[in-house]
Amino acid sequence: MPTSKPPKTEQPPTRRHVLDAVGPRLRELRHRRGLTLADLAERTGINESTLSRLEGGARKPTLELLLPLAEVYAVPLDDLVGAPRTGDPRIHLRPVNRHGMTHIPLSQPGGVQAHKLLIPPRPDVEPDLKTHEGFEWLYVISGRLRLLLGDQDLVLKPGEAAEFDTQVPHWLGADGDRTVELLILFGKQGERAHLKVRTA
Repeated sequence: MPTSKPPKTEQPPTRRHVLDAVGPRLRELRHRRGLTLADLAERTGINESTLSRLEGGARKPTLELLLPLAEVYAVPLDDLVGAPRTGDPRIHLRPVNRHGMTHIPLSQPGGVQAHKLLIPPRPDVEPDLKTHEGFEWLYVISGRLRLLLGDQDLVLKPGEAAEFDTQVPHWLGADGDRTVELLILFGKQGERAHLKVRTA
């Protein structure tokens, strides 16, 4: 006697809506960070085709794919899948280690992003200047920060700040043998303020 297959169960509408929203949210985060698919593939180890299909909704988001993306974007995993907020206004600090530096998010995704950044001494690392869209504002809390900005080699001490167009090649590192601790804001192009720092 032939057995009938159990009816296929569909995902609840709310779950489908959550999954459908992941792709656009990932694309928005990538554009906000000024990254290309090639940049993201290099940082996550996920190939460009998979990333493109994930953003377009053709690839189902899985934990294996979302974890490295959350690390690169320095956001909680909940923010990638749009998990509902509990109403608690406090920011939960979740350190992320990237390129030998510790990033601690201080703000929710959207608009200007605030991070606390810890950069340990790395005398064996050669400066690799990068460019991307937007601007950065930083303030040194402790230690001494070496900032390479275009053809300038600057040293910022505790209490000093700088803001610059990130389309200018730049690099951040610790100056000396002590970890430098700083606050950093980054976002879209805006009005710039210039504070005096000592040239090395």
